[in-house]
Amino acid sequence: MSAPVPPFPGVDRRITARNVMTARADFLAANRGLRVPMPGFVLLARPNEGRGVRYGITVTKKIGNAVVRNRMKRRFRELLWQHLPTLGLPDHDHVLIGRESGVERDFAKLSEELATALGRAARGEGQRGRPPRRRRSR
Repeated sequence: MSAPVPPFPGVDRRITARNVMTARADFLAANRGLRVPMPGFVLLARPNEGRGVRYGITVTKKIGNAVVRNRMKRRFRELLWQHLPTLGLPDHDHVLIGRESGVERDFAKLSEELATALGRAARGEGQRGRPPRRRRSR
């Protein structure tokens, strides 16, 4: 089987440590972008004004203890490293939000779902982003 042909030729698609999103503001901005729900995760994709292909991972405490959450993050990181160079949207932030059903999900199934979700995001199929939450008054 030959390697997939990238849909955006000529764009530098390498994923390095500089591609990781860490600032909360970046995650909040991504939340206003396109949402593509899948059984094991939700993919958020939003243009980032020329910063390249970036990714972030969020797994809440509802999913499980630290061991379970870290395992899920490692699996998501590996999935993103596999798929973003070829299927990721150029100059977009990609965020994976873990769902409870993603913990025990087969890795190959998660991989297929991520490829499907990235394809849907590239076609603009998905839900509109959520507006930012209002601050509660004290």
